[in-house]
Amino acid sequence: MHQPIKPTVKFTLGDFAPAFVEYSEKVLFGDLWRREELSLRDRSMITVSALVSTGSLNQLEYHLHLAKENGVTKNELIEVITHLSFYIGWPKAASALEAAKHILEDK
Repeated sequence: MHQPIKPTVKFTLGDFAPAFVEYSEKVLFGDLWRREELSLRDRSMITVSALVSTGSLNQLEYHLHLAKENGVTKNELIEVITHLSFYIGWPKAASALEAAKHILEDK
């Protein structure tokens, strides 16, 4: 049994976009993320890669934290973004690493 995933979209968009919240909670995190063909760890690495590749930095904070909860280390996340830099472009990777530094730095 997988640990529960706590989406935050209800708090950010709940009253504004209730259908979007419902799809996020029931379909995305309730179904897609629960499929057994990939581990939560793998799904987190794929999701972080997709967000970095598309420059979707607003969603990155949540998914970096979720990736850590799913067993991905800080160094692995940094390595994923570094590896991506040669495939997605240096500026996107640099921006993602700057965001990740603020999110993942030990306080």
